[in-house]
Amino acid sequence: MEQLKADHLLDAKGLACPMPIVKTKKAMKDVEAGQVIEVQATDKGSKADIEAWANSAGHQYLGTIEEGETLKHYLRKSTDEETVEKKHPHTTPNEALQAKLADNVVVLDVREAAEYAFNHIPNAKSIPLGEIETRMDELNKEDEIYVICRTGSRSDLAAQKLADNGFNHVVNVLPGMSEWSGETTKLT
Repeated sequence: MEQLKADHLLDAKGLACPMPIVKTKKAMKDVEAGQVIEVQATDKGSKADIEAWANSAGHQYLGTIEEGETLKHYLRKSTDEETVEKKHPHTTPNEALQAKLADNVVVLDVREAAEYAFNHIPNAKSIPLGEIETRMDELNKEDEIYVICRTGSRSDLAAQKLADNGFNHVVNVLPGMSEWSGETTKLT
């Protein structure tokens, strides 16, 4: 494929979640409405993260081109000046989830499979953010679902997506696994 033209280039190579999104949000402030930004990243999870963030923030996700280890994500800044990034309204701190684990709640871990494999809450269900739309049917719409990721940003996007699809009891856990002090396990 020939080189696509972008108005702005952001180098987020070598950065792990949530940094590609944090840097993209910041860079997007300098992009004019209607312009295209190319975000270069090496984090495999960045495709789902950036696409979900763009949709949540009202920007247009155009697509991703893989060149070796580098993922080139293309986004078009919304022309709507009132673009406000949506946040899932229902959140809970890590400690509150820890207290609820004895109840019959579903913990949904939306980190990448490798992150989950090395460290997760016992009995948490793993569905990476990029697979949420195709695997939603594995969840019960009536269950109380606590969505967790490493820092709360991917889980926020996943919680919004679930709520938009008729899941009524979805809570985003903050700040997530980066500061989880409860019991964890790993796949052996």
